[in-house]
Amino acid sequence: MVCGEAGEGGEIHPITLELLGVGRKLADDLSTELSAVLIGDKLGEIAEEVAFFEADKVYKLENPLLEDFKADLWVEALEKLCGEINPKVFLMGHTVTGMEIAPRLAFRLNTMLITDCIGLEIDREDGLLLCTKPVYGGNAIAVFKHKGEPQFATVRKKVMEPAERSSTKGEIIDFDPGIDESMVKIESIKIVKEEVVALDKAEVIISGGRGIGGIEGFKELDELANLFRESFEKVEVGCSRPAVDFGWISSSRQIGLTGEKVSPALYIAVGISGATQHLAGIMRAKKIVAINSDPKSSIFNVADYGVVEDYKKVLPAFKKKWRELS
Repeated sequence: MVCGEAGEGGEIHPITLELLGVGRKLADDLSTELSAVLIGDKLGEIAEEVAFFEADKVYKLENPLLEDFKADLWVEALEKLCGEINPKVFLMGHTVTGMEIAPRLAFRLNTMLITDCIGLEIDREDGLLLCTKPVYGGNAIAVFKHKGEPQFATVRKKVMEPAERSSTKGEIIDFDPGIDESMVKIESIKIVKEEVVALDKAEVIISGGRGIGGIEGFKELDELANLFRESFEKVEVGCSRPAVDFGWISSSRQIGLTGEKVSPALYIAVGISGATQHLAGIMRAKKIVAINSDPKSSIFNVADYGVVEDYKKVLPAFKKKWRELS
């Protein structure tokens, strides 16, 4: 069974299709059905759509209390569903929602949770789920499995092939989540300020690292990003972890093993040395351009194009040429 999510506009979140894609393969290897679960209110349209993406069954857990995300209610509803259908394997996305729900649900179900998986397959000898994930800060890859059920894992975004739409429609089943307001432990959270950063959807990302030197350096990256926005619709400024640690930029823009994993058409790394933790987040970028004054920086090992020079000399020349060609 996979737990789906909706996007900001109520559409199918990409992670849902990725979970359905790998879920279909696992279900076929186990000779069993693939089920999907959707949680929220007024799920008719999205459930109809999901039913065409490899799922044999789509469970709708609808309730007005679930219109907005409330972790307590999600845990209650999913625990009840798991108790009814007893899934052998249960997958969630390694998203904000998944990271909030999965550990609590695993405790309720008395099972082990393996998080941030980048590979899933069935062991043909014993039928258990083999979960591949980075360990030791991304410096090694390990494979885990356990005998408890459900075999529970969260899956990293953008590492699994998404399911494709088919002509066969799965069965849609209404399931009473059995929740009420008394189950909500936290009434509300007031968001004082929220920065919306869609790094995972960006066509172009310009990232700064330790070599940027400070907040002023990121202002230059913002200027470059504005130039790119004249030609590209989705352009974002990102960063490596040192920039966040130094307080130069918000953690919402961090890319890497402990940040976002991205796949832009163009990734420009400015003053980023190329630590393993950061490279884990950009492995799916189509083209990588690196600007660094140190010719021995690891970033050049993965870059398609590299410039060995102080970025303060490179960026003004680049912006000038861009304006001439635009």
